[in-house]
Amino acid sequence: MTNSDYLWWRDGVIYQIYPRSFMDSNGDGVGDLPGITSKLDYVADLGVDAIWLSPINVSPMYDFGYDIADYEDIDPIFGARADFDHLIAEAHQRGLKIMMDLVINHSSHLHAWFKESRSSRHNPKADWYIWKDKPADRKYPNNWASAFGGPAWEWDETRQQFYYHMFLKEQPDLNWRSPDLRRAVFGSIKFWLDRGVDGFRLDVVNGYFKDAQLRDNPPRFTLNPFTIETQRQQRIYDCDQPELFDVYREFRALLDSYSERGSVGEVMSDDPKRVASYVGKDKLHMAFNFGFMHQPWRPLAFQQAITAWDSAVASDAWPCYVLSNHDNPRHVTRHGEGPFADERAKVAAALLLTLRGTPFLYMGEEIAMRSPRLARNDLADPYDKQLWPFHKRRDSSRTPMQWDDSPNAGFTSGAPWLPVGSNNKIGIAAQQDDPNSVLNFYRALLKLRRESPGLRRGKFHPLIEKPVTAMLYLRETEEQTMLVALSFFGHDTLAPLPAGQWQRRLSTHPGGVISAGTLTLAPFEATILELNKV
Repeated sequence: MTNSDYLWWRDGVIYQIYPRSFMDSNGDGVGDLPGITSKLDYVADLGVDAIWLSPINVSPMYDFGYDIADYEDIDPIFGARADFDHLIAEAHQRGLKIMMDLVINHSSHLHAWFKESRSSRHNPKADWYIWKDKPADRKYPNNWASAFGGPAWEWDETRQQFYYHMFLKEQPDLNWRSPDLRRAVFGSIKFWLDRGVDGFRLDVVNGYFKDAQLRDNPPRFTLNPFTIETQRQQRIYDCDQPELFDVYREFRALLDSYSERGSVGEVMSDDPKRVASYVGKDKLHMAFNFGFMHQPWRPLAFQQAITAWDSAVASDAWPCYVLSNHDNPRHVTRHGEGPFADERAKVAAALLLTLRGTPFLYMGEEIAMRSPRLARNDLADPYDKQLWPFHKRRDSSRTPMQWDDSPNAGFTSGAPWLPVGSNNKIGIAAQQDDPNSVLNFYRALLKLRRESPGLRRGKFHPLIEKPVTAMLYLRETEEQTMLVALSFFGHDTLAPLPAGQWQRRLSTHPGGVISAGTLTLAPFEATILELNKV
């Protein structure tokens, strides 16, 4: 593969920014678009290809942007449309693509569409949301539950009907069976494509359609007494409906009518076959396989997740991988922190960036940011608040970016909207000039990946069938064979080395031993070798 074959969403690396927490330019304690623009040189120097921005549309922020009140404007807390246009122009000048978050399963209850829809059963937008009469024989139209707990139906006095909300009651679900609603949403998507947006991350992409008969979900057995209602149901009627695929075909055709646009979907499932069904030539470009992210720190667990995902994705589709995001504790914290946290972070980086598929990095992952423990009074997220103390994952992943060791880690001159993590020594400034830092290991990995067709597009071939302490795998194209060796634990490991002349390209332990047939791995070593082809 030559550089002329390079396609950003397939061969590149995508960097997720949670705008509220990246960089604050005006001292109000909330990150904004000018703040992101001011740090584009840092992002470009890191070596990624694109930025995915969590929601920046107008929103009352009941769910911090995932409740959109205007699909075609920017919330003033982040700036203005002119600020976004400037960000796109500056990003493109640096060779960076921009992806927006597309939240079109639901809107805000303050969106003009919903205000009209709830005003009357005879309004032209009456069917733009999911309404249902009060049943005579039960309290709610069906047993569907909100993902944030409690019933998914809210009574509206004006219409004298229930409306459906998969999440908060302030987030009514759009009715994708309405042709007029569908046209309006696609008009908003085109609005941003025409402004230069390069792609979209689609929120809860398998939820757009619900069963036309609104049938009850059957029960799901669980031994965990603390699960919320949605986890006690088999969700076969409130998502994954066949009508979805008509929308994807139209969406993909729209993106394909522009040059080099890309998409990735958030599918509410850990089942690789189910997730893979949403990806392909007339569907989404990619979809997140969260089953990989949720694995324990064991090589066999990761390898099984990788092979299952690799085999599930069809030949006309492309996988992607993620270890951290805005909805889950950062992987450094999930995997135990402790004295070897940075060493594990480098192994995780080598794993994520050498698989067959597009890697997504979450801001701060490149400096091994932790997810701090937050006091109950510090929480902002409605989901974390509602399920406290049994759910503590979203706010802890959204704490401000740690730029330096100044007050508030250089994120803001004001009071940050969430507390900054306590360990400022992991900040970017502290790692910038340290050749052994996690940050500089990421930079070297990203550079090697960009230079290596084997790492970008090669086949994945594990070398140990049931790895216990270390993972070894090949990434092979006709022109290049790369070997990735990852030691997961704190002791030396002997690993089998295929025949041939191997050259060390990158390693956390560059002085390690390579001998005929055997590779000796130090504790928490990550090493990438290339086969010298004669």
